[in-house]
Order: sequence, then C-alpha cells, then structure tokens
Amino acid sequence: MFDLSKTEWLLILITIGVVFSLEMVNTAIERVVDLITPEFHPLAKIAKDVAAGAVFVFAIISVIIGAIIFFPHFIALVS
Repeated sequence: MFDLSKTEWLLILITIGVVFSLEMVNTAIERVVDLITPEFHPLAKIAKDVAAGAVFVFAIISVIIGAIIFFPHFIALVS
C-alpha cells in the first residue's frame, strides 16, 4: 500500500525498538522498586512515575515520527 523507503523503514523499526526497550526498562525499575520497598514510599512513587513518563514521552514522539513518515504517503494515496 505505502511504498516506504529504506530510511523510513529504519526509522519506524528503530522507533518501535526504542518504545519496547523503554517499556522493559520501566518494568524493571518498577519491579526493583517493589523488591526494595514493598510498602508505599514517596520516592518509590517518583521513580516509577518518571520511568513511566519516559515511555509516555517517547510514545508521543513515536506518533509524531509516524505522522511525518505516513502522512505524505497517505495524501498521495488519497489524491
């Protein structure tokens, strides 16, 4: 359907890989925090929130990257 260049494919694959990697790091941080302090601690919450925030920020960047890559192809397809 879309004729993507090698560069576009590479950017998409790198973006997907970074999102998955950040999610694994987020999970690891959450598990380590739970292991160290099983009860609620404000600093533990901050560590978890910051790790989740990193995933969220890059997810937004991923949407922007996807829009930049796919929008011109979509417009060409519709025209």
